[in-house]
Amino acid sequence: MRVVIAPDGFGGTLAADEAAAAIAAGWRRARPQDELVPVPMSDGGEGLVRAVAAPDDVWQHAEVAGPHGHPVEAAWLLRADGTAVVESATACGLHLVPADRRDPLLATTYGVGQLLEAVRRSGVPRVLVGLGGSATVDGGSGALGGLGFWVTVADGSGLRIGGDDLHRVARVRPGWVGDWRAVEVVLLADVTTPLTEAAAIFGPQKGASPAQVARLTDALATWADVVARDLTPGRDLRTEPGTGAAGGLGFALAAAIGARFETGAPAVADLVGLPAAVADADLVVTGEGRLDATTRAGKVVAHVAALGERADVPVLAVVGQLGPDAPPLPDVEAAAPDGPGDDPAAEVAAAATRLAARAG
Repeated sequence: MRVVIAPDGFGGTLAADEAAAAIAAGWRRARPQDELVPVPMSDGGEGLVRAVAAPDDVWQHAEVAGPHGHPVEAAWLLRADGTAVVESATACGLHLVPADRRDPLLATTYGVGQLLEAVRRSGVPRVLVGLGGSATVDGGSGALGGLGFWVTVADGSGLRIGGDDLHRVARVRPGWVGDWRAVEVVLLADVTTPLTEAAAIFGPQKGASPAQVARLTDALATWADVVARDLTPGRDLRTEPGTGAAGGLGFALAAAIGARFETGAPAVADLVGLPAAVADADLVVTGEGRLDATTRAGKVVAHVAALGERADVPVLAVVGQLGPDAPPLPDVEAAAPDGPGDDPAAEVAAAATRLAARAG
């Protein structure tokens, strides 16, 4: 039996390629005769670059500001066709901030702007930007600073980085911004949240208290007013789907450099050749950290299941945890119902062995 293994990453414990390897190892214990085809996946969040990397692609690196302004080394990928793949989380990711220091009032997307500018200077015609996994709710104001825009308060001085000072923003205008007219920028996300709801939906995940959520919501409204006046006169992007992704990073990039949105999982699936792999399979095994109602909203498992249905190929799943209202699949095995332990890869492999035994 030909089995395609196409999981997303598992909630910060395993990257997608590590999850695929663990599932494959566990599956072989029960069914060593099967042909296994790993196709790690992403919906645009953390792990995107590793998931789409092919042997002929070239890894590039740039030193940029991290979410608290400290230098970090961010990797991006130059694909053989000239497309660049960028993961915003490498510059502003929640994984870069210790749990006890997570506060979107202090976190910035400035490094994302620096990273994109480094990519632009390389001369690529197209850039794919994954928006998931950020620590930020700064409306992308930091990223515009990193791209060379002047983001200022009423007296003309620069806006401080992070969401805390965003309510004071008075103007945004090009400074030393490079020429983005010849570059197609595609934003990959698994959410359709508009900027107006970004603080309420994503703020708590990033450490915001209810009072901070209210403060950020008001600040984002002020920021949206300024952007509509200075960058997109006649068009207000704040209610458009996806503009709230990465705490408003998508909003700023759409307004400033003409970026457009695509749903992450289908775009990545096409990049890695998953539709053809599924069509040629007898069975597909997917997975993610938690299977629940949110899975239906553009996440990897939902898209893999849709590809399987289209090709009339069964899709099973190994997940970390199984939550309420999960989408129906023929069979699902939970690796760590009470949360991951000291060896998540071993837990996922053991779950795959149990699933494979039933598949026989």
